[in-house]
Amino acid sequence: MSQKSSSRVFHIVSLGCSKNTVDSESMAALMQREGYSSSTNPDGADVLIVNTCGFIDAAKRESLDVLRELASSKGEDQLLIAAGCLSQRYGSALVQEIAGLDGVIGTRRWMDIVPFVQKLRSRTKPEPMYHLPGEAKTVGRDEKGIIRVAVQGASAYLKIADGCRRPCAFCAIPLIKGTQVSRSKDLILREALELQRAGIQELILISQDTTDYGHDLGLKNGLSDLLEGITATATSIPWIRIMYAYPGYVTDRLIETMSSHPQILPYLDIPLQHAHRETLKRMRRPANIEWVNRTVEKLRRQMPGLAIRTTFIVGYPGETDEEFDTLMAFIREMRFDKVGVFTYSYEASTPSASVSWQVPDDIKEERRHAIMEVQQQISLEKNQELVGRTIPVLIEGFGDGISIGRSYRDAPEIDGLVLVPGKLPLGEIIPIRIDGAMAYDLTGYPEGTEQLVNIVGISSIAK
Repeated sequence: MSQKSSSRVFHIVSLGCSKNTVDSESMAALMQREGYSSSTNPDGADVLIVNTCGFIDAAKRESLDVLRELASSKGEDQLLIAAGCLSQRYGSALVQEIAGLDGVIGTRRWMDIVPFVQKLRSRTKPEPMYHLPGEAKTVGRDEKGIIRVAVQGASAYLKIADGCRRPCAFCAIPLIKGTQVSRSKDLILREALELQRAGIQELILISQDTTDYGHDLGLKNGLSDLLEGITATATSIPWIRIMYAYPGYVTDRLIETMSSHPQILPYLDIPLQHAHRETLKRMRRPANIEWVNRTVEKLRRQMPGLAIRTTFIVGYPGETDEEFDTLMAFIREMRFDKVGVFTYSYEASTPSASVSWQVPDDIKEERRHAIMEVQQQISLEKNQELVGRTIPVLIEGFGDGISIGRSYRDAPEIDGLVLVPGKLPLGEIIPIRIDGAMAYDLTGYPEGTEQLVNIVGISSIAK
């Protein structure tokens, strides 16, 4: 890696979830405000920042690998900074893992990245420095006027809160992020309006638990109020997507809000994690499966065509064959549109780490594979039901003669795609008539072009 550039340049690597991506974009904006320019290449950058993920073991390993790679090749005058969740959780211990690490700044104080860089530059000794305040309430209260979004093409993730107050026994997020702190409604509405002016087609609301928005502000139906404010303010954003809902907090008011505003997509991400009451109790998760059945029925009744995404953990400590069989039966019965399945990841310092009976890794993987096999067939059947229907698709890419997009049923990066022959305008929502279904993806053609496609091919009429 080359020596220090003559101009001030930073390079940032963002790892982990979309919530982390928003923090990375916010740090980048602060650096640019200070006069730094961004580079996608670490060579020649003055400052190297890795916004780490510390959620599960695989994410931790990836973060450490990236840090080691940059540390091994960084120039004498380059600064290497570890930011984000892994930094907040392990702090100064990272220096023992990564030789050449100059600074560690926690996820709760991303907004201090510029003064932290300045402090590192003014060191009299080349010793690592740390900025790891433990007070979680600083999150969301001191954002320095930075818009809290990450834009990806025509879509934008907008963070409405940070932290989490839920007691899930397997999750380290409250240890890392602290309790939930909601951002002000007025600020979020201003940001939504700014994104509308920028031509954003899809606004994706994110936090650790979107359904908990406003609880710390004394609001009873905070997410519903926020959604109604966004739809009234940013009237030209056609798609609003809700991620990370918490079981038990999808209220009748929220269902009514979603069903009565066409901008809000009939899509809901609600991680359930399991379906056996005893497993859920050990997880310290809501264990009222009857609520799930009633709520899903309400959602589907009020929003025909609704797509529900959920996630499950298999191999949680103490999970018996009977408990797993209950989960399998539940998945077959509920027929969710999208399902993610994860094997339990041991996390030190969480309550689940102290449970003596850990499920063997090979059993975890067998159970994960079994669920995905069942869900793959359900997903295929759900997709086949769409053949012959016309659905709106947001076009996001083009290659090898194929336009690639997503329907309202598909969140970015985690769900399926719609493949359309020919070149369609990027960043636009196009009515696509579905003519083929795979387990996760769909194929189709623009509405009204079938006859022409049969004669000359879609690529000819798309020019």
